[in-house]
Amino acid sequence: MTAPALDVFQVIADPSRRQMLHLLSNESMTINALAENFDMSRPAVSKHIKIMYNAGFISITDIGRERYCTLKQDGFNELQDFINYFDKFWTSKLKKLETILNNKAGK
Repeated sequence: MTAPALDVFQVIADPSRRQMLHLLSNESMTINALAENFDMSRPAVSKHIKIMYNAGFISITDIGRERYCTLKQDGFNELQDFINYFDKFWTSKLKKLETILNNKAGK
């Protein structure tokens, strides 16, 4: 079964996936260890894992019989690029407003 391709905002829109990302920020975890933190079936957890994997938020490494999930930067980079764009946009707008207000105050 192939997980649907979602954009990064759809990936982080789900509270369970956000919680999984938080858990993985502490350490790499097996899929079973992640599943123990949620009141959902193992297949449901696996579906969330596939979505995060496909979006570049995590990598999966097979070690013996276990599959370990680790945070990966790719998905977060796409989020950061989006945020940076609007950060620059608003910084520019606020600087222009500051200039206008300073010019009016000086008159």
